[in-house]
Amino acid sequence: MTNRPRVYRDVMPASRTDAPNLLVLIKSVLPSLSKAETKVAQEIIREPEAASTRTITELARAAGTSEATVVRFCRSLGLAGHRELRMRAAQAVIGTGDGPDREIAGGDIPTGADMSRIIATISYADVGAITDTANALDTAACEAAVNALAAAGRIDVFGVEASGIVAADLVKKLHRIGSVAFSWPDVHSALVASALAGPKDVAVAISHSGATTETVEFLEAARDREAVTIAITNHARSPLAQTADLVLTTAARETTFRSGATVSRIAQLMVVDCLFVGVAAKQRKRTAKALAATAAAVSHRRT
Repeated sequence: MTNRPRVYRDVMPASRTDAPNLLVLIKSVLPSLSKAETKVAQEIIREPEAASTRTITELARAAGTSEATVVRFCRSLGLAGHRELRMRAAQAVIGTGDGPDREIAGGDIPTGADMSRIIATISYADVGAITDTANALDTAACEAAVNALAAAGRIDVFGVEASGIVAADLVKKLHRIGSVAFSWPDVHSALVASALAGPKDVAVAISHSGATTETVEFLEAARDREAVTIAITNHARSPLAQTADLVLTTAARETTFRSGATVSRIAQLMVVDCLFVGVAAKQRKRTAKALAATAAAVSHRRT
């Protein structure tokens, strides 16, 4: 294809004025880091304020690794060096404001937590997922995805388990404004659909980890048929992201008792809403007509 959209696979450059919060950036690339670099990442996530003041030697010692590893870690994040890492850590601390106590902000449910603590922890994580996702999203990639969806002959969307719920939500939204869109309940159906895809079609794959085998396989099959491929994932360097033409990153942290829970879906649904509203706004007359027709079709079902 000669007119395929630009590929957005790299982490957002640190030089951008709207660069994401350092902690969001670290979490997005965490699965791709080496074991030694992961130690540095975990130390910064645990003590961002300390990371903003520590020398490279002090940070390496606190993480139980070497100065060379800290340098490699900075490069993995696309940072110029340790000085920029300290600056971005300080900005992350300032951006957090006063906020809740560390236990709530950490996102884990402490042993013996009462219901008020559970509510505070979960609500903080969910609100944070939306805010961090908004900061992490590449607006150019979103715009390109909206353009592709609006022009698509057919849209196939696939996700496994919790991400499958989000896939179904996107399809329902698009279907209501007249887009030809389908979500698939299992990988066999998804692969059959992708086998019939072509250059005028779009395939959307949703996975928090970006490493779900079935989801990656679906997007690879659609890519081989030259469909435009879009990935919605929490990890910018995941196998799914590397397969896609357009990568839309969420920023949600799954914690104790919450693997595959609402926090990751909320972040994904926020991205889905942005795509839907973008497509709807791009074709306002068609959208208004379709919404009126679909509302009228079910109006008599209300008491």
